[in-house]
Amino acid sequence: MNNNKKKKPTCITQFQNAAVYILPYLHPTELSSISSTCKALNLLTKSITSVRSSDASRTFEKHPIPFINNNVDNHPYAYFNYTKTQTLGFTHDPTRQPWGSCSDTRPESSPICDSTGQDGCGCECEIFDGDLDRVGLICECGSGCRIRVLSVRLKIVRSVNKGWGLYADEFIKCGEFVCEYAGELLTTKEARRRQLTYDKLVSGSKRTSALLVVREHLPSGNACLRINIDATRIGNVARFINHSCDGGNLSTVLVRSSGALLPRVCFFASRDILKDEELTFSYGDAGVNPNGSKCFCGSSCCSGIMPSEHT
Repeated sequence: MNNNKKKKPTCITQFQNAAVYILPYLHPTELSSISSTCKALNLLTKSITSVRSSDASRTFEKHPIPFINNNVDNHPYAYFNYTKTQTLGFTHDPTRQPWGSCSDTRPESSPICDSTGQDGCGCECEIFDGDLDRVGLICECGSGCRIRVLSVRLKIVRSVNKGWGLYADEFIKCGEFVCEYAGELLTTKEARRRQLTYDKLVSGSKRTSALLVVREHLPSGNACLRINIDATRIGNVARFINHSCDGGNLSTVLVRSSGALLPRVCFFASRDILKDEELTFSYGDAGVNPNGSKCFCGSSCCSGIMPSEHT
C-alpha cells in the first residue's frame, strides 16, 4: 500500500483556499457568520475587517482614509460601495464590490494640474479660492484637475452622539478643495420613494441616510434645477460629513465639468481647518418637525433639531 499517495482535498479545504477570493465580497453580517465556522476563517475575516477599517476608499483615492473607533461601540467600519464620482441610480441592489483583500494596492495617482505654473490650462478652477459668494464655476480640465482629485488627508471618526464623522487628518488651508459629494443620481420620484424607506429605518434608531437634495436656481430666475444624490448605498467619504447649524467649515460649490449634463457638488474649506477638526456644513434651515432627529452639532446657534424637508 502506497502511503505517499496524495490525499484528495476535502470540500472544506477547497473552500478555505477559495475564501480569500470570496470573503471580500461579503457584507459585515455575512462575514460575522462565516467567522464562527472555523479558526482559519475567523482569522481571515479579522484580516478583512482590519483592511476595511484602514481605508474607506478601497485604494481608489490618493491617500487611505481610515475608520477610527476608540471603543465607542462595536462598529469597526461602515459598509457601502465606493465611487469617486456621480453614478446613475440603481433600481435594484447594486453589484457587490470587493473590499478587504490584502492584495489591494493603491494605483499611481494622476498628475494634478499645477495652477501656479506657466503651463496652466486657463480654466476657472485655477484661480478659484473657495469664495463663499461664488455659487458655481465651470471646469474644463481633465481627470488630473485639482478639484477632481481628493488630495487632502482625511479620516472617519466614530462618536457617541453623531456616529461616524469626517475629520481633517492634516491642516487644510482656506479655499482648498476637500471632496465632492458622490453617489447615485436619482429622479425626484425615486428620491421621494427612497426617503420614505429611509425615514422608516431611521425611526427609533441611529441609522441615517445620505440622500442629498440640491437646488440650483437657473439664470432665468423662473426655474430651479433639482439634483438628487444618494450616497447611502453607493458614495464616497462625503457621505460622512455631518451638519452644523453655524454653517460649518466647508462651503458648497456647484462645478460644471465639460461634457457633463449635471453639475458636481463640491466642498471647499471656507476657512483654515486644523488637523483633527471635524468637517461640517449646513444641511439647510431647520424645519418645524417635532419628530425630527436631534442635532448634536454643538454650535452656539444650534437649533436642537436636524434640518429636514419634504423631498
